[in-house]
Amino acid sequence: MKVFHMIDNSFICENCGSNVEKLGYTARDHCPHCLYSKHVDINPGDRSNKCLGLLKPIGIEKFKDTYKIVYQCEKCKKVHKNIVARDDDINVIIDISHNK
Repeated sequence: MKVFHMIDNSFICENCGSNVEKLGYTARDHCPHCLYSKHVDINPGDRSNKCLGLLKPIGIEKFKDTYKIVYQCEKCKKVHKNIVARDDDINVIIDISHNK
């Protein structure tokens, strides 16, 4: 069973350089501009993964009443998924969904 640790911090995106603000309603886990994330967790929010590679968005999939971004780590190649955020760039989501 996965344990969720609520960590909602601002950060600078290592892919596009954007200043990413806290999400406010749940944990911020990816950049809303380019959708990249960082491979820092084993369980959501635990920050215990030593990989630290960039998670490249490679797909979008339906999940309940929303969508998940499908990632592949550029360093270790592991596939990971995160739920889209309300402020994610819809044009980037559409582009990724067409690149399957």
